[in-house]
Parts: sequence; C-alpha cells; structure tokens
Amino acid sequence: MESNFIQLTGIVKPGYQVASGNAKNSPYQQGTLKMQLPCFKTLGLDLSGFFLGTLNISIAPHTFKLVQPKFSFALVKWHPDYAAETFSFSPCQVVYQNISYDGLIYYPHPETKIGHFQNDSIMEIIAPWIPKLNYGDRLSLKLDPQAIKLMVDA
Repeated sequence: MESNFIQLTGIVKPGYQVASGNAKNSPYQQGTLKMQLPCFKTLGLDLSGFFLGTLNISIAPHTFKLVQPKFSFALVKWHPDYAAETFSFSPCQVVYQNISYDGLIYYPHPETKIGHFQNDSIMEIIAPWIPKLNYGDRLSLKLDPQAIKLMVDA
C-alpha cells in the first residue's frame, strides 16, 4: 500500500453474518461471499486468499464514500433467485496487535442491494483470518486516499 494512506481507528462490530454463512435463518447457508467468489474471480478479482466473511468496522464518527475503487463490478448475478447487485472493492490494510493484514473494502452498492444494509459508519472489510480478533476490539485501518473520501458526522 502507498505511503500516502489515510489511517484511522475502528472498532469491530457484529454484523448480520450472512457473508460468512453463520447467520441463523439466512437464505444463504454457505454464505454470500462463498457464493459470490466464482463471479468475482471470473471478473478478475480472486478472493480465495481471504476469510470468506466480512469484518464490520465502525469508523464513527466518520462515514465514507468510495470515490475511485480499484474494482467495480456492475450488476453481478450471483444468486439465481435474486436481482443482480453492483459491488466495489478498494485495497486497504488492517493493523491489529501490530500486525498488518492486506484486505479489501467490500462495498455492495446500496442502490442494488437486496437487504442487510449497513450504517454509513460501518466499513465492511474482507481480510485473511485474524487470530484473537473479537467484537469490540480496536484496530487501525490504512486506506487509499484516492479511493475513499471520509466525512465526519456533525
């Protein structure tokens, strides 16, 4: 990652657990990311080195907007029973207990998303498995300033 990064602190929050497939009563028993993996790979983004679930990181009081993501895939038909969705991704780093992990901001565009909407201050991150990471833990995120714009809620 470039040396000109934005660094901020975030807190790990519980998510809906549909990406990982751990949600109770989810229509996606194997998890959305496992189902989406082949679609993204065909489009040029291989997520096979990552844990197939998302870290939900609160960056409050900040909110964010992806302005120039590295990858953007319009109207991906990843499930036969649901409408296609648009996804964007931007490289990032997660720093936890002084160890850096390369990851990606995972951004299902709300205007095409079926459900499970996130608060504007929650950033979903795909990363390798991070040992001993728990809900409530603080970590640092390093973000590409050309890809993301941070705002502060008033």
